[in-house]
Amino acid sequence: MTGVLVTGGTGKTGNALAELLRGNGVPVRVASRNPSDGDPDAVRFDWGDPTTHPAALSGMDRVYLVPPTNTTDPMPLVKPFLAEAERLGVRRVVLLGSAIVLPNAPGALELAARVRARPGWVVLRASGFMQNFLAPHPLGERIRRHGEIRTAAGAGRLGWIDTRDIAAAACALLIDPGVEPGDQRDYLLTGPKALSYQEAAAIITARTGRPIRVLHTGADELAGTYRAAGMPGEFAVALAAVEDGIKAGREDLVSTAVLDLTGRPPRRFAEFVQDHATEWAPVGSSEC
Repeated sequence: MTGVLVTGGTGKTGNALAELLRGNGVPVRVASRNPSDGDPDAVRFDWGDPTTHPAALSGMDRVYLVPPTNTTDPMPLVKPFLAEAERLGVRRVVLLGSAIVLPNAPGALELAARVRARPGWVVLRASGFMQNFLAPHPLGERIRRHGEIRTAAGAGRLGWIDTRDIAAAACALLIDPGVEPGDQRDYLLTGPKALSYQEAAAIITARTGRPIRVLHTGADELAGTYRAAGMPGEFAVALAAVEDGIKAGREDLVSTAVLDLTGRPPRRFAEFVQDHATEWAPVGSSEC
């Protein structure tokens, strides 16, 4: 049997990717820590338990790789998995990387370099997820509960991307293992336009009728907010420090990679908001 192992299979991009692959007749194995009993394609997979890796990889010739989250160094957990994938002859790995580099966190860069070095394996460097504006992400949770965004990014812009477009780009690279990506081993994935938090808040306000205010804060205070939401301390500090880079304009990037890979442009932020408008209803309100 051949097919695609989708790690993070119940997550923001993995779930959408699994459906796209199934729709194209591609066998899928959905890997997660808590596999669904009702999904015959589900398999238990835990980055912290290497004994789950061989069974998940067995028979699969392609992998969608979502590295461990909430860590500044994924390599200790991912390295044995990659070695097993190489041993089994996996023809393609598509790594969900990030366009945003965490400060003082070389592990993510090392992982991307390891994947790019293997023929036929590629890296998707995705910009910030539009879905971060939804709960349970701390950004989305604060919008839902308090109608506000707290940021240290000032008026800096980011090329926010809908996770459905990330899944579509990954699908294009995974659907046929016989199609080689050529010399390109790295794709920057963004939405069609870079937006500041103020611009994003204005779009949510206009589309939902709920006023969303933007409060400017420092990176240290923002890190405290992330820690309070349950993020590990070191990761919270690194994630908050990213906003200094956004403020400086280093993340104001837009690419055509989604269009190039899928044949259609990425979704606009206004489209994303329209699709999820009801999810920003104030806590305690009821929909008729």
